[in-house]
Amino acid sequence: MTASTKLAGHLLVECLIEQGVTHAFGVPGESFLAVLDGFHAHAKRIRFVTNRQEGGAAFMAEAQGKLTGRPGVCFVTRGPGATNASIGVHTAFQDSTPMVLFVGDVASDARDREAFQEVDFAAFFGPSTKGMAKRVERIDDARRIPEYVARAFATAMNGRPGPVVLVLPEDMLTQRVDSAPLPRVEPVQAWSDPGALRELRTLLLAAERPLVIAGGGGWTPQSAAALQRFAEAWRLPVANAFRFQDTFDNHHPQYAGDVGLGINPALARRVRESDLLIALGPRLGESTTGGYTLIEAPLPRQKLVHIHASAEELNRVYQPALAIQASMNAAARSLEVLSPPPSLPWAAWTAACHADYLANIDPANGGVQLPGPIDMPAIVHTLQRLLPADAVLTNGAGNFASWLHRFYRYPGLARGHKTQLAPTNGAMGYGVPAGIAASLLTGRTAFTIAGDGDFLMNGQELATAVQHGARSIVLLLDNGSYGTIRMHQEREYPARVSGSNLNNPDFAALARAYGYAGERVERTADFEPALRRALAQPGGTLIVLPLSPEVITTRGTLSAIRETALKR
Repeated sequence: MTASTKLAGHLLVECLIEQGVTHAFGVPGESFLAVLDGFHAHAKRIRFVTNRQEGGAAFMAEAQGKLTGRPGVCFVTRGPGATNASIGVHTAFQDSTPMVLFVGDVASDARDREAFQEVDFAAFFGPSTKGMAKRVERIDDARRIPEYVARAFATAMNGRPGPVVLVLPEDMLTQRVDSAPLPRVEPVQAWSDPGALRELRTLLLAAERPLVIAGGGGWTPQSAAALQRFAEAWRLPVANAFRFQDTFDNHHPQYAGDVGLGINPALARRVRESDLLIALGPRLGESTTGGYTLIEAPLPRQKLVHIHASAEELNRVYQPALAIQASMNAAARSLEVLSPPPSLPWAAWTAACHADYLANIDPANGGVQLPGPIDMPAIVHTLQRLLPADAVLTNGAGNFASWLHRFYRYPGLARGHKTQLAPTNGAMGYGVPAGIAASLLTGRTAFTIAGDGDFLMNGQELATAVQHGARSIVLLLDNGSYGTIRMHQEREYPARVSGSNLNNPDFAALARAYGYAGERVERTADFEPALRRALAQPGGTLIVLPLSPEVITTRGTLSAIRETALKR
């Protein structure tokens, strides 16, 4: 190379640095060795985190996008590497998370011959309303790398945030170029139409039982604070959408709870009885709408105001009374300047919504009686007392997460930090890598709750945590089964268990083998000392909580999840 040229792989890394990327996650592949060499050349400015499986790497990048609001970055090789990573791309798509997946590809002279590990990535990730990516592009001209990277970041952040896939032919990455990175891309703010805001105010003035449902992608501490000021000015009850429970402060006296799987039956009634629903940010998917029953599609019984950053999302599933295209920062700042009247008729309604929420998180009112010596509501209350206020809590998919969703009170993004990382698409194996990413990226306490089946899908990433100095705490609920599937089996085919039992390893010993501390807690009273030890020690910890599989079939336990568990 001459002084004026560089490897295209090095240029790509420089483009990421220009976009503010500090960590990239991935599994190395021979198809992008020039990029790996670029990470080595710029090791003081950007860190390549070596994962153990591409699914874990993609989940870490998705968590990065949620935490930072800018695209998380993942690198994988062609064929098996890309298909393994597709679970994280699908999660980013359904969760509206900005992300860029870079895929090393076959060389240009071997393309379209079914070369070694060759895949048609445009067809596989193909963007559509049912696809996995917002855009899929291949870079054939190394000189245009800055253009493609900048466009990928802009696409991932603008409108409804989501994933973009960039395909990198191996021979393109070894070309010599003299191009320079383009400047950092910032998301475009789409502002609410003033006429629509006036119409929204008119709808509010005519309402008697309004309810806000907040969530989706694109939120910042500033927009969350603006939402809080709007809600306070109008005395509105606010619920959070499924697995966006940190959008609005759960301690706020106007908080109504989360609208998703395991919804509080009282809140479900409130949603149905509302005469004005303001959906601020969520796309109103199956889980948030109770299988499209709480809010009926395509014409809701309630008057619906749907505010979303993407014009394509509005009127796609629901025909609202009022659709407003606006990014969350712009929407919330527009709403907070709407002037309320001197008096509002729904103060008692708002207070009742919050009272319903408080009753639901009180174990004395919940009828939660578990067989065995583990009291899960008490465990979660211990987490509430001992975890730092800015702790990041992560989970994958399974009914084990219902304990956290029901009883933990998230402080809310308006306080300055995102504190919940969870997959709305129900992807198992998300929690462990997300917690590790949170520790690496923020340095804050990262706490993961996992089921046994959930943990075994990406538990190997504990090795990644130890290698790169991450420190997460994993609470593993071990009931020897795929619990959610077992729950559905017990409902549909009682006492006919098939395919849902698990023969598990010694999880505490496995954690110690990876370099984590590992211990087993068999009584509720022993959990607090174990958690205190985990918080005090410099490395990661896995705490195993054995639960009887009968817990999921106990009448009182199912009250946490039975009302809207979707039938598969």
